[in-house]
This record gives sequence, C-alpha cells and structure tokens, in this order.
Amino acid sequence: MTATPIFKRVLLKVSGEALMGDQGFGIDVKVAERIASDIREARELGVEVAVVIGGGNIFRGVAVASAGGDRVTGDHMGMLATVINSLALRTSLNKLGIEAVVLSAISMPQICESFSQRKAMWNIEQGRVVIFAGGTGNPYFTTDSAAALRAAEIGADALFKGTQVDGIYSADPKKDPNATRFERISHREVIERGLAVMDVAAIALTRENAVPIVVFSLHEKGGFAEILRGRGRATFVSDS
Repeated sequence: MTATPIFKRVLLKVSGEALMGDQGFGIDVKVAERIASDIREARELGVEVAVVIGGGNIFRGVAVASAGGDRVTGDHMGMLATVINSLALRTSLNKLGIEAVVLSAISMPQICESFSQRKAMWNIEQGRVVIFAGGTGNPYFTTDSAAALRAAEIGADALFKGTQVDGIYSADPKKDPNATRFERISHREVIERGLAVMDVAAIALTRENAVPIVVFSLHEKGGFAEILRGRGRATFVSDS
C-alpha cells in the first residue's frame, strides 16, 4: 500500500556536478536517467515536482571571476549551462513517459519556453514536471537562490536539496570523522553556524517564505520517494 506523501508539491534542486557521474565533465546519461526515475517515483505518489539544476558540470561563472575575468559574463555563461542540463533531464523524463517542460529565465524561444510564474503554475496544474533553467536570469545569484525563489513562487511545500551526503553535518563528514549529523535544524541555526548547505541568500529566502529545506543524498536510488513517504534519511531545515 502506497504511503500518503508528507508533501504535495516540492522543488528538487540538483547540482550540475551530480550529472557528471564518474566523468570529469559533461552529462552522464545514466545519471540523468536515474534522477528522472526518482522523479517518476515521486510523481507516482501523487507529488507535484519542479526542478532546478545547476551548471557546474559544464561551466562555473565564479571560475571566470576568480581568474580575473568579468563576473557578469561568466554568470551568463553559467546560466546557459543550466539550460543544457535542463534539456537533458527533460529528455530523460520524456523517455520514461513523464511530461516535462523547460522554462528559462533567459528568453530563447527556439529552444525552450520563457519563464513566468503563471506559466509555471499552469504547467504544474496540468501534471507536468516543470524544470526551471537559466537561474534567476540575473548575475551574482546562484542556482541555490534560484531554487529558493522558484520554490516560493510556486508555493512549494518544501525545497529538496540533493547533495553528496545524507544530510547536514557540522563539518564535511568526508574530511572530519567526528562531524555531527543533524536530523533537524532551523534556518537561523544554519546561517549562524555558517553551514555550507546553500548560500545565505537562499537560506534567508526560504526562511522568509516559510519553505522547509530537506537535504538528502542524491546518490541513493529511490531516496527521494522514500523521504516523501516519511521514511529515508535526510536533514529537515525548518523554523516550525
């Protein structure tokens, strides 16, 4: 018997690096298909899913700035990388029979539709997975901030952040064996402790709009749906 999901509508944030798999660059199609399969499981539970994907597997705008280049141009290049990743995930979802649409904050009508909050809500109500590309459309904002913004705009019950580990730790557990794992923590504590979960702007935005953050391992097949069933392993960030 299928358990009733603990959230009805969620936004899933996937890092661009996650799409690389064991490759050093680009998109591992098998990884994209596994993530698509996890989203399908969530949809089968009756959960409405939207997605934001980073672009770090292709290009990182901050890398240009750190090398003395123009940050704005670098960020624009990074936004284009997120569009590539979003198209790849849409393809993987379509292969599984899941309707999906890419809405870009940067207008490119020959490739995908342009973002508007009304269009996003309409597609969600039609039962489609909505993939938000192009970040916020502005430089100096990360895709974490884009995820927090889109989660608030669509009225998401939670923002799921897929990471390399199974929750939030007091330090990097891969480097510090004594790192403490949190089951629950508030937005305020995340900011005060300086925990590298999402950037401060994203944490502040989710806090202001009362959007819980669920941090889990993206590498656990089926882990997304398990948490939605009220099981699985994750850290919940909430002030309530």
